[in-house]
Amino acid sequence: MNVLVINGPNLNLLGEREPGIYGDVSYESLCEILKGKAQELGFSQCECYQSNHEGDIIDKLHSARTEYSGVIINAGALTHYSIALRDAIAAVHIPVIEVHISNVHKREEFRHHSVISPVCEGVIAGFGTNSYVLGLYALKNLLEK
Repeated sequence: MNVLVINGPNLNLLGEREPGIYGDVSYESLCEILKGKAQELGFSQCECYQSNHEGDIIDKLHSARTEYSGVIINAGALTHYSIALRDAIAAVHIPVIEVHISNVHKREEFRHHSVISPVCEGVIAGFGTNSYVLGLYALKNLLEK
């Protein structure tokens, strides 16, 4: 079992960007936390990938279908409008868990709709960076069924 954690636009600025919403954990620290937790849960590998470019994220998803057991994705703003990303998730045929640091339903109206949710196994939102950890638990459960 191995997992790919994909982070979309602006998530490289975790810990700096709007800490009142996204917290003070840096992107690098988040990746270290996730790698440790993934190892604890029995994953053989946990790779963190971040890009501010939609096409790069789609290319990474395409390669994930043969390299990873599942994906955890925080697509950032792409969540709300990227049909191309939605189609890529649908095409890979491995479990994908959508996560968000903030509770998107308590925020601006445009954040309330996700075009990727219908092709993801589930959505976890509002638990800070713990949303990713919960995503690891969910993915492990799916893979062990």
